[in-house]
Amino acid sequence: MARGQGPTVRRRRLASELRRLREAADLTIDEVGEKLECSASKVSRIETGHVGVTPRDARDMLALYGITGDEQEALVQLAREARKRGWWHAYNEVFTGTFVGLEADASSLRAFQALLVPGLLQTERYAHAVIRALRPDAEDAEIRRRVAARMARQELLSDSPPVEYWAVVDEAVLHRVVDGPEVMAEQLYRMVADAEKPNVTVQVVPFGAGAHPGMEGPFLIMGFPEQADPDVVYVDDSTSSGLYLEEPLDVRRYALMFDHLRAAALKPDDSVDLIAEAAGRFAEQAALPGRTTHHLEPRKK
Repeated sequence: MARGQGPTVRRRRLASELRRLREAADLTIDEVGEKLECSASKVSRIETGHVGVTPRDARDMLALYGITGDEQEALVQLAREARKRGWWHAYNEVFTGTFVGLEADASSLRAFQALLVPGLLQTERYAHAVIRALRPDAEDAEIRRRVAARMARQELLSDSPPVEYWAVVDEAVLHRVVDGPEVMAEQLYRMVADAEKPNVTVQVVPFGAGAHPGMEGPFLIMGFPEQADPDVVYVDDSTSSGLYLEEPLDVRRYALMFDHLRAAALKPDDSVDLIAEAAGRFAEQAALPGRTTHHLEPRKK
């Protein structure tokens, strides 16, 4: 599937168009709910993309707004396509928001992480340790399911066409020991390997850079191929399902933050060298009696 053609983005596009057409018809949400004999909250949730819209509801709303003919049929068809299930529905107990659908449809992803390796670059063992730490009361089966879902997300990096992925991490990510030196060596060598892919760029903000914009917390900027689908910023929040920012001013602010982070970071090649050096140190630590290191591969120069 071409990037930007998935059901989540189509639902978002339809929601935006329905809101625009309602405003053009000079109708309030309450008036639409009254005329269509449904709650105003339903109309509001449709327009914000929090719920899908059936083709029948779309047709009724469009007729109320004076939209007929080919334009109406095109938007009703969009409603049909927006109801299709993406691969992530197999993990619906893990992915409860729209994040993974937007991520799956993005043509570009710009990520910053201050404490952890970004999810798309995590190894299975590192992901397991992180998820276990974040959910200490979870059953083993739930942890395994969440790890499997995270591994499935990573296919974005090898899709055809693949997403353009640019990750900036704080140097602290390279030193925070997650589940021991063997897991860290494996994880950091994996980052080095991913950084060699033509669609992946990894940079490290060194400790020497001092204070930087990313100290506010992790975020992800999702860009889409169609002009009708503006960028979305996802601000990670472990206490909730995350915050989505779509207002142009908010998106520009985070885009500027990311540009400053890239400027403060080491160049990509120097970043990869630093990651490889850290991996090598962990690999040496892991080479203790009784430890296995056969799967830890150093960077190929």
